[in-house]
Amino acid sequence: MLVVVSTVILYVAGFVFLYGVIRLAVRHALEDLEVRRPGLLRSQEVAAAQDRTFVRENPFVANG
Repeated sequence: MLVVVSTVILYVAGFVFLYGVIRLAVRHALEDLEVRRPGLLRSQEVAAAQDRTFVRENPFVANG
């Protein structure tokens, strides 16, 4: 009986521990995304501007 009780307690504690670890990992991942978002948006704007410049300089690329 003691083995069953200790097994159940450890089993439940393991799930609680895993829930905490996963929650912590997700929180840190979301914080990293928030930190990187302005840089990613800026790099997308730069890439779009470079694409427009390239097409303007090379109209044959856009069938123009």
